[in-house]
Amino acid sequence: MDPVDALLEIASLLERERASRYRAKAFRQAAATLQDLPDDVRADPTRLRATKGIGESTFAVIRQAQAGRVPDYLVELRGDVEPERVSELRSKLRGDLHAHTDWSDGTTPISVMAAAARAQGHEYQAITDHSPRLRVARGLSAERLREQIPLVRAESGDGFTMLAGIEVDILEDGSLDQEDALLGELDIVVASVHSKLRMDARPMTARMLAAVAHPRVNVLGHCTGRLVQGDRGTRPPSQFDAKAVFAACAENGVAVEINSRPERQDPPDELIAIALEAGCLFSIDSDAHAPGQLSLLDHGAERAERAGVPASRIVTTWGLSRLLAWAE
Repeated sequence: MDPVDALLEIASLLERERASRYRAKAFRQAAATLQDLPDDVRADPTRLRATKGIGESTFAVIRQAQAGRVPDYLVELRGDVEPERVSELRSKLRGDLHAHTDWSDGTTPISVMAAAARAQGHEYQAITDHSPRLRVARGLSAERLREQIPLVRAESGDGFTMLAGIEVDILEDGSLDQEDALLGELDIVVASVHSKLRMDARPMTARMLAAVAHPRVNVLGHCTGRLVQGDRGTRPPSQFDAKAVFAACAENGVAVEINSRPERQDPPDELIAIALEAGCLFSIDSDAHAPGQLSLLDHGAERAERAGVPASRIVTTWGLSRLLAWAE
C-alpha cells in the first residue's frame, strides 16, 4: 500500500481511540515529511531513516508498505480499534458543529481538519476553538479569532462549507468569554462551562440560564461536564435544574449538544429525556481535537437513536441553508 496512506490511517486510528496525541501526531508528521521527499531519498533506506521527522516506528511502517505489505502496526490497529458503529441516524448526519484545531488545543491545522471532514462526507464542519479564559487550551483572544475566521472559511468549496465558530466559556456570572460584536460575526457559537464545575446547583442554574438566553448562542455544549472513562479519569456531573435550563434552551432555540466523545457521554440519558420532553433541539457533535476523532459522531448518533431523539429535531441532520437560518 502507499506508505503515506498507511501512516495517515495509523494516525486516524490512534486518534479515534484517543491514544497519545503525540504518537498520532508523529505519524501525521512522518506522512507530511515523506510526501515532500524526492523519490531518490524515499528509495534509499539509509537517507530515509536519517530524515528528520521519520522515527523508528514510522520508518518500519514506510519500509513494509514500500515492500508491498500492509504494515504490521496497521494490521494490529485495525484489529484493536473499535470500528465505526452503523446506525440509521448516523447516515442522516450532514455535519458537525464542534471541533478544534491547533489554534487552541487540537493537534492539527485547519486545512487538515477540513480535509478529514470532507473525507467523512460532511456537508459542513464548524471549527470551534476555545475562548481566551481557557488558557490551558490556548484559548483565542479576540485578535486571534479575527485572524482565524477567514482562514476557516477559505477551506470551503465544491459543495463543502467550513463554518467559523467558537466554543465560548460560560463565565461564573453567566456572561460569555468573548466580545459580543465578534460573536455576531461567527456562524456558530457553542457555549460551555469549563470552570468551577462543582458550583452549587442554584448558581450553576443561573449561570447556564443567562448563557442560553444570550442571542448569539446556538448550542449548549457538554452540559454536565462529566467524564465517565478515559485517561483523564472520571468526574461527576455538574448539578443544575435541568428542567429550567432545557426549557430555556427550547424557548431560545438553543440546541442541546449530544457530545459524541465516549469519555463524556454527555448529557446522560436521563437528561436527554428531560430535554426531549422540554421540546429542545439537539446537535450531535464530535468535539474532535484531531482528524480521526471526527468519526466519533457514530457514538453520539447511537446514543441519540437509543434515546428516541427524532432526526427532525437534530440540527446536524439539516442542510446548510436551514442550519444557517436557524443559527442566525
